[in-house]
Amino acid sequence: MLTEKLARVTIAHLPTPLERLPRLTAQLSGPELWIKRDDQTGLATGGNKSRKLEFLVADAARPEAGERRADTLITGGAAQSNHARQTAAAAAKCGLACLLALKGTKPPQARGNLLLDLLLGADVVWAEGRPLDEVMAQAAEELRVSDRCPYVIPYGGSNPVGASGYVAAMEELLAQCKERDLHFDHIVLPSSSGGTQAGLMVGARALGFEGRILGISIDLLTGALQRLLADLATATAEHLELGFVFAPEDFAVNDDYLGGGYGVVSDLERGAVRAMARAEGVLLDPVYTGRACGGLLDLIHRGAFGEGERVLFWHTGGTTGLFGYEL
Repeated sequence: MLTEKLARVTIAHLPTPLERLPRLTAQLSGPELWIKRDDQTGLATGGNKSRKLEFLVADAARPEAGERRADTLITGGAAQSNHARQTAAAAAKCGLACLLALKGTKPPQARGNLLLDLLLGADVVWAEGRPLDEVMAQAAEELRVSDRCPYVIPYGGSNPVGASGYVAAMEELLAQCKERDLHFDHIVLPSSSGGTQAGLMVGARALGFEGRILGISIDLLTGALQRLLADLATATAEHLELGFVFAPEDFAVNDDYLGGGYGVVSDLERGAVRAMARAEGVLLDPVYTGRACGGLLDLIHRGAFGEGERVLFWHTGGTTGLFGYEL
C-alpha cells in the first residue's frame, strides 16, 4: 500500500460503496454513470474529510521531540463547513477537544452542519471578517498559554498528511475495479481546497490509472486551482517518498459553474440535487456535490463524454448541508 508507512487511525467506514446509476444514465442518454459513495464514510453522517482525518488525527497523536500529544484539534471553514463537522466528530471519537473558527458572525439559529458541530461538543469562534488562518493561529496561541496542546488542521484538511487519505482512496477504488472488472474513462468530483483531487492524482500516477480526473471548481478560477493542486500533489508525493513532480497543466479543472460564488445556490445546484434524488434516491449537498454534479449533467448535455464511456462521480458527502440552505 502506498500509505502503509503512515500513522493512521480508524474512524471511517471503508471501503465505501461503488454503485451504478442506471436510471440517471438512461434519462441522460449519455455515458454510463457510476458513483463512489464517500457520503457513506460514517463519521457524523460521513463525507470525504473522514479519509483525510484518519491521517491527520494520527499525526496529531505523534508529537514532535519535546512536545506532548495534541489534546485539541483546531480547524476552520464556512458556517456550514462539512470539514468542520467531521473534524468535531473525529475529535469526539478520539477523546480530543475541538475548536472551530468559522467565517462570518453567529447566526440567530444553529442549523445543518453548525447544529451538529455544537452537538458534537466543539467550541466555535466566529471570524467576523478576519482571515481564518489568523483566527486559528490566535486560538492555538491562547490554548498554549493555558497549557493546552493544540493541533491546527488547515482549511479542508488539505495538506500532504490529509491528501494522503485520497491516495489511499484511489488504491481502494482500483481494487474495487479489479474485483468487478471495471474501468472508468473519467472521474468527476468537486474541487475546492484541493486535497481530494491532488490525492487522487498522486494515487493515479503511482498506480497507473489512465482515466481523466476532472475537478469541477467550487470557488477558484482554473489557473489558481491548478497551481494549488500541483503544489499540493507534489508535496504529497514527497510526503509519501514517491518522488513525483506535478505541473498545473497536469490537472483537469473546469470553472464554468462558479455561478454567484461559494455557497450561493442557483438553479444548477437545485436541479442536480433533485435529479439525483429522484432518479437514484441519492442525496447531494447544495454547495459541493450539487455544483459538481450540476456541472457533470451540463457537460453530458453538451456531449463532452462519449456514449460508450464510463464516468464515475465521486460523492464527497455534505448531505447535512441540505438543512442549512433554502432549496
